[in-house]
Amino acid sequence: MEQLEQVATQMGETVAVLSNGIIPISTLYIGINVLLNLILAILVVRARVKTGVEIGDGGKNELIQAQRVQGNNVEYVPFGLLVLIAVEMAAAPVWMVHTLGAGLSVSRAAHAFGLSQSTGRSAGRFLGTLGTWLVLLVGGIACIYYGLR
Repeated sequence: MEQLEQVATQMGETVAVLSNGIIPISTLYIGINVLLNLILAILVVRARVKTGVEIGDGGKNELIQAQRVQGNNVEYVPFGLLVLIAVEMAAAPVWMVHTLGAGLSVSRAAHAFGLSQSTGRSAGRFLGTLGTWLVLLVGGIACIYYGLR
């Protein structure tokens, strides 16, 4: 139990340090992406209420679509934010951190909008996927670069 308390204390101290201005750019984009995901979660709940399905998807296309919009966001955003935090903590140029953060945020919003409008092909889905993958590619390469420096 004592070890658990020590770990909890260390985690609290780490969070306090990080929130004290060490990663202000990442913090901004974390906030934006958390709010986007919250909106997508609310849309899932709204579809649940509308379809009367409390768990699973009930085979209801509207609910399946809402779940996939949020699910896709949840699949990509954590990696994008990890990349963002890593490059910012590695002292990457401010413009790079903002470009990756804005690229991720705009791309995820575009993808969510496109997929929520249609399960078929759409400009929002295409541009959102392309932008997200580009952020992950550039960010991943930057992480390797800064990690080997």
